[in-house]
Amino acid sequence: MIIHSAIPISWNKALQALILLAVVSVASAQTVKEDDRPVVEESKQIINQAADPKLPSFFIVGDSTARSDAPMRGWADEIAPYFDSKKINVINRAIGGRSSRTYIQEGRWDKVLGEMKAGDFLLVQFGHNDVGPVDARGKFRGTLRSTGEDTEIINRPDGSVEIVHSYGWYLKKYIQDARAKGISIIIATPVPHKDWTNDFAEHRKLASIVANETQVALIDVTAITGKTYDVLGKEKVDTLFSDQRTHTNVTGARINAESVIAGIKGLSGNGLNNYLSLKAGLISPQPE
Repeated sequence: MIIHSAIPISWNKALQALILLAVVSVASAQTVKEDDRPVVEESKQIINQAADPKLPSFFIVGDSTARSDAPMRGWADEIAPYFDSKKINVINRAIGGRSSRTYIQEGRWDKVLGEMKAGDFLLVQFGHNDVGPVDARGKFRGTLRSTGEDTEIINRPDGSVEIVHSYGWYLKKYIQDARAKGISIIIATPVPHKDWTNDFAEHRKLASIVANETQVALIDVTAITGKTYDVLGKEKVDTLFSDQRTHTNVTGARINAESVIAGIKGLSGNGLNNYLSLKAGLISPQPE
């Protein structure tokens, strides 16, 4: 006996198309994953020290995009040659897996602040780990997306309670603490992902607001590197990363380091320009 379908042939085709679309969507969702961002243990990192304590020092505070182990490479791992080592120490205190919140919450910022002296320089760059949820879904790293005094109370697995502040609030804390000690501070926006178009638009805006309110220097590294990526094109940019879209290799790290140098050279009245090496002279300044 032949059983005729009650669904017209046209509907069968439509149903098949919907099923195919669903399968493709699921496959795409499984393919587009966030890169692993483990919280690096400090005991496994070499702590950079000032080569000559009598000289001023340039401290860098950030996440794994500024400091990573091979085959990944952070931009701050490549920036020392752009400074004259006879005039200034370059000290990279970035560490993987941190946000503007956790770098402070773990007591790491207090340690770095304790090492710095009047006349030193500081660059703070966070964002990659600030964008996630503020609770366990984001490994308790996310920050609120504002520059205000709004807070959220989080219950942690150990039973403690944490008051989470805004991205802008944490940036302001770095600024206030550094200024109180006579340290010149620069805020830098995050280095862009492999898919760089309009990357970190919200956090770049928040950083800009904080910089304007506090009258500190801002380098839009996202935009500077993004312009370089525009020139290079997608195929070349793909070769600059060690993972799917977040962490650069050595070549990519050098491009980001040169973006930071271009930004430093474009800052008006910033004393850090006085400590650049001859190698930095080859890089064109990017205006504020």
